Amino acid sequence: MATGIDQFMHQQLLDRRHKLEHAVRHSNGHGGLNLLLEEVDSALARIEDGCYGICESCHDPIESDRLIADPLVRFCLDHLSKQEKNALEQDLQLAAQVQRGLLPKQNFDRDGWHICYHYQPAGVVSGDYCDVIDAGQAGLYFMVGDVSGKGVAASIMMAHLHAMVRSLIQVGLSLECMLEHASSVFAQSTLPNQYATLVCGRALPHGKVEISNAGHPGPLVIRGKEVTALQSSGLPVGLFGSEEFSIAELHLNPGDGLVIYSDGVSEMTDGSGAEYGIDRMRSLLSRKTCLNPSALLAACRDDFTAFRGNVHQADDMTLFVLGRSSV
Repeated sequence: MATGIDQFMHQQLLDRRHKLEHAVRHSNGHGGLNLLLEEVDSALARIEDGCYGICESCHDPIESDRLIADPLVRFCLDHLSKQEKNALEQDLQLAAQVQRGLLPKQNFDRDGWHICYHYQPAGVVSGDYCDVIDAGQAGLYFMVGDVSGKGVAASIMMAHLHAMVRSLIQVGLSLECMLEHASSVFAQSTLPNQYATLVCGRALPHGKVEISNAGHPGPLVIRGKEVTALQSSGLPVGLFGSEEFSIAELHLNPGDGLVIYSDGVSEMTDGSGAEYGIDRMRSLLSRKTCLNPSALLAACRDDFTAFRGNVHQADDMTLFVLGRSSV
């Protein structure tokens, strides 16, 4: 394993050991806690010996996302017992259920804004991030992002980002300050190679939108038959922890819209290996100007299905539509 990851896992295990010691002192000698403490000490010893993260059966590296989810694992997926595999599958299904519970409601309407989205994980859980928060007079916040990596580790980081952004919105910071704080905290609490691309915006009454792009594919603005990309983009959230983020402002008239997508959409491939691409997306959007956001979303989903055919979905996909329906 990389040194940076070893250091991260070492700190995680030390934190877990501290909590377990505290629990043991107040548990009247609960045997289960003592066994957990022994497992943590064993994992710390493996880090010191340089064999942490190595399968004890085949001596190949254990999947990093599983180590992040459970620092005590000692075997790779190929060498789990049937009982362990069943338990892991149940855990994944529970994680997927929790993740679905974090998604905002579909077909959100407020102050002439209409929001809808399509969220489709490539596996059981997803590293894509999508949320909508009604902050009352402060506006309607919306976020679409993509955490680096895949699988369980990415889904854990997605949930972390979800909780952190919601907490920062409650503080009442400006969009710029909120992103700077989120980037700093995310960098301090994740692995060195983990970060998140993110589009974060705030829709206000009368069509005003504030928006910032932290390394994410450029959102598309629809005005009649004209579809343009917002090119301004900063560094991803959590890449260094000291990023500065610029805020763009735009005004959407009734009938205008904003489309945000993850790279699982633009980089989707068909049977020949050709990518879906941003040009096809823009062409489709320019032909569907008479549709409301929900109908536009449905048209995009139909086009995705027609393009991909029977090809397996390789990456998580999120498509988010913000439409202006009235003054």
